[in-house]
Amino acid sequence: MSNTYIPFHQPSIGEEEIEAVKQVLASKWLTTGPVTHEFEAEFAAYIGCTHAIAVSSATAALQLAMDAIGLRPGDEVLLPTYTFTATAEVVTYFGAVPVLVDSTPEGFNMDPADAAGRITERSRAIVPVHIAGEPCNLEAIHALAKAPGLHVVEDAAHSLPAVYRGRRIGTISELTAFSFYATKTITTGEGGMLTTNNDDYARRARMMRLHGISGDAWKRYSKHGSWFYEVQEAGYKLNLTDLQSALGRAQLKKADEFCQRRRAIAERYLQAFGELEELQCPPIAEPDGEHSWHLFILRIRPELLALERGEFISQLGKLGIGTSVHFIPLHLHPFYKRTCGHRQYDFPHAEDAFRRCISLPIFPDMSESDVQRVINAVEHVVTQNRKVVLPVAS
Repeated sequence: MSNTYIPFHQPSIGEEEIEAVKQVLASKWLTTGPVTHEFEAEFAAYIGCTHAIAVSSATAALQLAMDAIGLRPGDEVLLPTYTFTATAEVVTYFGAVPVLVDSTPEGFNMDPADAAGRITERSRAIVPVHIAGEPCNLEAIHALAKAPGLHVVEDAAHSLPAVYRGRRIGTISELTAFSFYATKTITTGEGGMLTTNNDDYARRARMMRLHGISGDAWKRYSKHGSWFYEVQEAGYKLNLTDLQSALGRAQLKKADEFCQRRRAIAERYLQAFGELEELQCPPIAEPDGEHSWHLFILRIRPELLALERGEFISQLGKLGIGTSVHFIPLHLHPFYKRTCGHRQYDFPHAEDAFRRCISLPIFPDMSESDVQRVINAVEHVVTQNRKVVLPVAS
């Protein structure tokens, strides 16, 4: 096999992105300004929502969402244990309590049945996370939220441009947070977007992302602005810059193209690995949705292999294949053990997925030979480590 290393992820940056950033540099307006506003308008049109608010990260978008719904100390927010810490940490910013929920059996996303048993009189919101870009069962989650009047805030860090029942993620719930981190489906290096159809939420989020200052504070230093401003609330510093937005606008134009390429790679993987009983392919979202394939999370079956997940990753690395693991469940981390009081085995489905999962390379710049190398490497590790099953004596 080739010695060339295939990284877990590599952003797809072309001349269009470089030229867009150069134009902002030449304009001498580097922070939040007209290019960011154009990015917001284009993103809202692409998603099909009323408002898109550009921010410094998906974490920032979730923080603004929690602020918009008026989260208070002591409130409880239901969210999956199988997610990145950002989903839960923003809840703690407000003195509220993350309530962890198990994954679906044989899947990664939040299990609505498990969530139903964790709702109390203090519950205020549910935050479904579309792991890897597979849409959650939003119908069940919204039904769960309706009777107690819970807010639904989607963590869509993986989900551009996923679809659920004919509607783009970002148009369905009250508030949705997207990520443009370096590894995401489109990137601004660091960055995010909050989408909503609620005018009041959008108005507050725009104010709170930039110190709680009224009006278009970014215009203060332009020829159309004014030196005068008023601080309406103790806000945050969560804005996105025009440099980042220029990169985002160029990437957004390629979002469909990028997604088509990731789907093509996923189809190759599904076909190849679906034939190996030692492996379990990820859920594909159909018939209720369209997967964004931000991640391809393969699961091994340790009972059929003579090695554990860590050694599987190590052997792929020796063959020049970069991988990652998504995710270490929150309840296994020291902070959430201390604050939530959970222990190992409290969330069996999430722990089973974590124990067996490997995220493979899936990015638009992968060549056909790169994809085949990944397939060959995985197949090689499997065939070299199959357990020998001895026949049962009659």
